[in-house]
This record gives sequence, structure tokens and C-alpha cells, in this order.
Amino acid sequence: MPIVSTACPRNCYSTCSLLVHVEDGRIRRIEPHPANLATSRGACLKGLAYVERACSPDRLLHPLRRRPGTDAFERIPWDDALDLIAARLRGFRDAHGPQSVLYLTGSGTKGLLNRTGAAFWRLFGGCTTTYGDLCWPAGLEATRLTLGENKHSAPWDIANARLIVMWGKNAAETNIHQMPFVHDALARGARLVVVDPRRTETSDRADLLIQPRPGTDAALALAVANLLIARGHVDRAFISRHVLGFEAFASRASGWTPARAAAVAGVPAARIEQLAEWFGTLPPVTLCAGFGMQRYSNSGQTMRALLALLAVTGNLGRPGAGWVYANLQSHIFDELKDPLACFPPGQPDGVTRVSVSVARLGEDMLAQRDPPLRMAWVERGNPLTQNPDTRTVRRAFRALEFRVVVDPFLTDTAREADLVLPGKELFEQTDVIGAYWHPYLQLLQKALDPPGEVKPESEIWWHLARRLGVSESDLDGHIPAPADAAVEAWLAHRLARAGGPALEQLRAGPALPPGHQEVAFSDLRFATPSGRVELWSDEAARRWGVDPLPDHVEPVEATGGDAAAAARYPLVFMTPNTKNRIHSQFGNLAMIRALDERPAVSLHPADAVARGIRDGDRVGVFNDRGRLEVEARLDHGLRPGCACMTNGWWSAEGGPVNLCSLGRETDMGHGAAFHENRVEIARVDGAPEGR
Repeated sequence: MPIVSTACPRNCYSTCSLLVHVEDGRIRRIEPHPANLATSRGACLKGLAYVERACSPDRLLHPLRRRPGTDAFERIPWDDALDLIAARLRGFRDAHGPQSVLYLTGSGTKGLLNRTGAAFWRLFGGCTTTYGDLCWPAGLEATRLTLGENKHSAPWDIANARLIVMWGKNAAETNIHQMPFVHDALARGARLVVVDPRRTETSDRADLLIQPRPGTDAALALAVANLLIARGHVDRAFISRHVLGFEAFASRASGWTPARAAAVAGVPAARIEQLAEWFGTLPPVTLCAGFGMQRYSNSGQTMRALLALLAVTGNLGRPGAGWVYANLQSHIFDELKDPLACFPPGQPDGVTRVSVSVARLGEDMLAQRDPPLRMAWVERGNPLTQNPDTRTVRRAFRALEFRVVVDPFLTDTAREADLVLPGKELFEQTDVIGAYWHPYLQLLQKALDPPGEVKPESEIWWHLARRLGVSESDLDGHIPAPADAAVEAWLAHRLARAGGPALEQLRAGPALPPGHQEVAFSDLRFATPSGRVELWSDEAARRWGVDPLPDHVEPVEATGGDAAAAARYPLVFMTPNTKNRIHSQFGNLAMIRALDERPAVSLHPADAVARGIRDGDRVGVFNDRGRLEVEARLDHGLRPGCACMTNGWWSAEGGPVNLCSLGRETDMGHGAAFHENRVEIARVDGAPEGR
């Protein structure tokens, strides 16, 4: 049975290295690749589900065209589909200009070949595209402003820590390969602190759980900093040599007593004092910050406040110490250097209009002028489910004249399209991928031919460019020809140009990038304007209009905002990830459905009793923006005043949580503050009594 070395390209911390057993044109077995020290202990549930996903009966195997005036689709030959797209593109470009077409990409799969889409639109003459990112840019920008770049130590280094703080991160579900290294540290006597409004699988392993009101984490961090400084638990030598703005920061923190922070965050002051005591007396300390916590309107400043705790205690550049958020050391390609995953608004290449905020997708699509949008092309994403303010996004898509979606499945977004093109899956095209938790570069090696009439996206771009009159010589170097050898030559050239490992080296397994630091910042060099860790950042004030020092600012909606609205919608609506899906992916598989059949909202029993809700009741979750009807589940581990429902459910499943969210940007990085929502929950009249 042939065994192929490959890797998982999904937007996930682990980016697992895999050994895939192939027999008779099908995947028979998936095992971990032992050369990846970060993921060598086994694939996750989703990784194992590729056996089903690759040959799912729901996969799209042929292009589909919407029947005019209906919601039904019919099969269309590839030549006809490509001719139709080319004709519409020419028509829109000639009548309105190339910027009348929106090119919208998500982060559903990673890979260097994804950049061929941008190359196509440059050859076409331009387009309109997005800026910002749904996932993590507020934290990326906060890290860049403070430390100079986004990197962290190798995953296995956390085993050297004596104190591990999981702040807003549920690694046991969302970063499962991190937990064995955490367990190694605990076995050596380390302590684990979890800061999270929910009791989770991660907090069940913790020595201390702190459950703040969502959006108040900076208040906690500043109070911890106050205690560290007042008790002398700071590294004066490190501060003197490597920290900018300490005195001003100390003055700011001094106003945040444990009592004040306890009142703001709604936690016992004794727990704040316990965290400060351990932070100051149990070095080395590793602080792992989650992505969900930086999806609030104040999240960039929150992340800067957390980073300050490591700076003042000297927990940087040492084994077992540091900040674990995003490790971009494997991002060696010029095209991937921008850690914000976006351009600022404008026209960076003179022809591409970067004018649609990912956070305000629907609103900004509708607002485009000179020219307005006429067409959209969507790939590697499902914005009708995952972007904020679902109703406005849907309205914006329906206002277009023509919509093309590339996807392996008929998602919510694909169902809005005029033309759906079947996208490739893992195992069906060779590509090179980096990671953002472990440091390895990997070759996603082709193991199967695409089924049916599926074409990889780069092949679609190549055929479409030829139909639009682009010569093969003009395509050369931009988009590889539709042949495996041409794809590998294209990848090899880019690896060589970036100074990375050779393609043949990656064929055997993962490889470390040039200049990799196993302990991040071990040279104590920080690529900030001052060359120091910047607690005071003039750039933060200049670029984003925030205080140059970290501070707690009340979120617009989640903990304060309009008092009348807060009274109508008193519950903070949390929409975290789950171990069973990657956002809206994998949930349609039978293997996953067996464990996670339908959407449900969790609330604390005290909140349920106040609303006459019992476990299992059918309830409405609603605010002025939208409404969901799902099953209620009572959870004693959830902080009172919160409601929790995992994101990623499709409309057909009744659970697209972004019906209740607003298109709002974070305070820095052009992120989406779509975790900042208030709702009310009420039992649906006529629903059967709960169990």
C-alpha cells in the first residue's frame, strides 16, 4: 500500500504532518508523520475525517449553474462554465472597469498556490478586494507593536515552563497538539492557569480558573501588573536593557487595584492576587493567548496589556518563557510576509482597489462606488456563514449581477451563486504550506487525482486567463500550467527564491525554515522602532488612534454600550470554536454529525430559571439584528450573564450565529469584533417541555 507524506492545509494551529495510505485510488488510513515533533502524537478527529471528506457523497464533482429564477442548480460542462465566466468578466470590465468585480478569499485552506488568484486578477487588469481578516489581526498587530514581529518558541518548549497561563484559549479543543506538552510541564510540577468565562476541557486540568466578563481581560492584566510591580516581582535588569515605557506603564497600572479590576471583570480579587503571586514567583512563565479574546472592539489594547506582563517580569527570550500567539517563522515567501494578512485600504498596485473591510463585508460591498460592484468571485471561504452581519452580507450578494463560488461542497455561500465550480480537496494537488503554531515548512503532496471533473483553483485560473487572451508566455511564472510537473516546478522556483529547503527535501517530510529560533527572541533583539519591547508605542497612537500605553477600554457592546440596548439584550453572546469543526468546515460529514448533531445554545442555570427555560427546550436567541431558534443546554460551568453557541453551523442547520453579530472592526489591525454581541433568549411558544 503506497504511503504518501503530506500535510493538512486547514486554518488550524496544528497544520499536521500526515502519512496517508492509498489503495485503489482511495485513502485507507491516516497516520501522523513522526518528523513533525509538534504533531507526532496523532491526527485529530477532523484529520481522520478526511477519509470520509475526500469521497463524501455530498462533494461537488461538476460545475453547476443556477436555473434562472430558481434556487435549483443544473450541471454545466466546464467549457461552457469557463466561457460564461470569461464573457461576464469582459462585459463588466469593458462597461464598468475591472474594479466592478470583487475577489473574495477566505482562509479555508492554506498554500502557496493560493497566490495564483491574485496573479490572475493583476493580469486581468485589477479588481476590488478586501482588507483585514476575521481571525487574528488585532493580536498580530499588538504583538508586532510590542515585540517587533510575530514569532514564538517551538511548541515543545512549553514543557520547560513552571507556570502556563491559557488566557482566553481552550487548547484542549482548539489546539489539541499543544496539550501533551502542557501535560509534560504539569508532570514536572508546573501550574496551569486558565482565564475564560467558560469552564472548558482545558480548565478542567487547571490549578486556577478565572472567569471574567467577556471583554474585561485588560483590566485583569493591569491589576496583575500593578501587584507584580508593587511586590518587586519584576526583572529590573531586563527592563533597563530591553523595555521602553516601563515607568509610564507602572503609573498606568498603579490605578488598577485588585478591587477595581475585580469590580470591572466580576471576579474575586483573591484570584487576581493568586495569579499575580504565581506570575511573579514561578518563572519561567509561558502565556498563551487565544484568538477569540481579540475579537472585541478593545482587543488590540487588551493583547498589549497581556504582553506587558511578560515584559516586566523578563519572561521573554528564555526556555519555557514567552508569548504564544502566532509563530510566522515558516512564512518565508515574499507574498506571505504581511502578518496582518491584508493591505491597508487603497490601491497598492495601481489597479487593485482594496476597499472592502472583511469585518464590514456586506455594508462595504453595498457602499462601493465608481464603480459599484457587479460581480463577486469567492473561494476558500463561506462568508454567508462566517462573516459578521449575515443579513447584510446576504443582501449584498443578492444585489450583484453575477456570482461565482469555488468550493467542494454546496455551502451557504455556494447556494447564493449563479455558478458553482467544484474545488479540490486535500490530497488532490501538491502545494507548499507554512504554519502559525509550529515552525515547519511542509509539502502538501498530491496523493489522489481529483474525482469527477474537479479542477484545482490554479488550473481554473490558467484556463480562464487563456480564454481572456493572456498568452502562455505571459502566464509563465505567475500561474503554473495544468500539469503536476508544472506545479512542482513553480513551487520549486519559489522555494529557491525564498532561500527555503528544496522541494525534494520537503517530499520526505517537514523541514525547519532558515534562521529558525527554537526559543523566540533568544537573541533579545526586538524589531521595534526603539529596538526594545515597547510598552509605550508611538506607532500605536499614530496608526490606530489608541493610547500609546496598554489600557482597558470598555467594549462598545459586550460589557457596556447603550444602556437601553443592554437592558433589552442582557446576555453576552459568545461564539467560540469547537473541536468538531474548523468553523463551517467538516460539520456536514456523517462522522462529525454522529458527535455533534445539531446546534444548541448554552446558558447558566440561573439565567435559564429566570427565563423559565429548561434543559432541552426550544429557544429563540435574538437581538435587533437577527434571530436563531435552537435547543437550550444548561451549563453550570458557564459564567452567569453569558450565552454560548459554537460558530460554523450552516443556515440549513438553523445555527448561523452571525445573524446576531454586527460588522465592527477591532481597535487595531482591521480585525472583526464579531464576538462582541448582546442577545436575549426566550423559550419558543409551543415548544415541548425540556427534559
